[in-house]
Amino acid sequence: MIKANNPTLTSWLAVPADSDFPIQNIPFGVFQTAEKSPRVATIIGDTVIDLVVLAEAGYFDNTGVEAAVFNKNYINDFMAAGKTVTRAVRDRISELFEKSNTELAGNTEVMAQALHNVKEVSLLMPVQVGDYTDFYSSREHATNVGTMFRDPNNALLPNWLHLPVGYHGRASSIVVSGTEIHRPKGQQRPDDTQPPVYGPCKLLDFELEMAFVIGQPTKMGETISTEKAEDYIFGLTLFNDWSARDIQKWEYVPLGPFLAKNFASTIAPWIVTLDALEPFRTEGYDQDPEVLPYLKYEGNCNYNINLQVAIQPDGGKPHVVCNSNFKHMYWTMTQQLAHHTVNGCNVNVGDMCASGTISGPTEDSYGSMLEISWRGTKPVDMPDGTQRKFIKDGDTVIMNGWGEANGVRIGFGTCAGKILPAL
Repeated sequence: MIKANNPTLTSWLAVPADSDFPIQNIPFGVFQTAEKSPRVATIIGDTVIDLVVLAEAGYFDNTGVEAAVFNKNYINDFMAAGKTVTRAVRDRISELFEKSNTELAGNTEVMAQALHNVKEVSLLMPVQVGDYTDFYSSREHATNVGTMFRDPNNALLPNWLHLPVGYHGRASSIVVSGTEIHRPKGQQRPDDTQPPVYGPCKLLDFELEMAFVIGQPTKMGETISTEKAEDYIFGLTLFNDWSARDIQKWEYVPLGPFLAKNFASTIAPWIVTLDALEPFRTEGYDQDPEVLPYLKYEGNCNYNINLQVAIQPDGGKPHVVCNSNFKHMYWTMTQQLAHHTVNGCNVNVGDMCASGTISGPTEDSYGSMLEISWRGTKPVDMPDGTQRKFIKDGDTVIMNGWGEANGVRIGFGTCAGKILPAL
């Protein structure tokens, strides 16, 4: 067992019963205050912990990490230190904040500098994302979309069951939770008998996804096997890959989405380590037809993580429209990364790979409004008396994710974004 994952541990910091961040989590992110520049942190309960202060006070002296690694705008340098170091740091944080430990709890001066209420800080983009790849790995989602737009009997394209389909997205427009998004504009062709028109997207959608972050680089020509893939994956975050469905429908043939996707994607502010998610491993899908040897894997490489999406109208209350689970992934992260690099494509620290929309087998588990409203034919009734086929201006889309095992809940924090009118 990973030391920090011990389910019997409790912290001397207050942790609300429904918190995403018990002492067994210890995710990593970046924060700033009016007095402090951006720096790396973790969180337990509602307390953000300044890792620069702890490192400078000598609390990480035996972990192999230098204080300068934490005094950065992103966690990239920390991830690049390698899992031996990052595990040691996570274990050390767990040790320092365990209920019976008085090393830090008795040092009021350091505590005053290091501990901040989450409501009193600004959480920033945790990772400097160099490249971003979006996969399409939920069979239920791919089947739903194929059924809508093609022959239901041939919903999946011939390649889908043989490889993890993906495309390269736009890294520069990945933003942290709380960032407001302007409705995108572009060409659409609502009437197939008429020329295209230009204007604000009318069918704006969310896509419920998760993304993994690369913690170790490779060189061009090198490949990563499914067996070694997890050595390169530092952790995961929630990911909302906003989608302009009407723009996408007109532009995606022959090269796939472009303006329909590159205007914004939203992530949660915390990266939860793969180590912290060990208790939630679960078996993957039976893959038929049999995959090629480089895509075969052993063990439980899917994760039982509950996922939820709510829509909050401007001035209204959030209304849950989706309850899904990360285990609904036909292609695992290990397969995605193996396929991504099988041609010798190099990856860098901070690269992000998103799962694609995660839909389950039931209507209440569909991971996009395209599916939930079935192309707008089944509007969703909202508590305020309005309906939603797609996302309206003023709506905030709120995503949450958490796993529960051995009496411990590990979550990701909120991934939220509000839609503003087009500029």
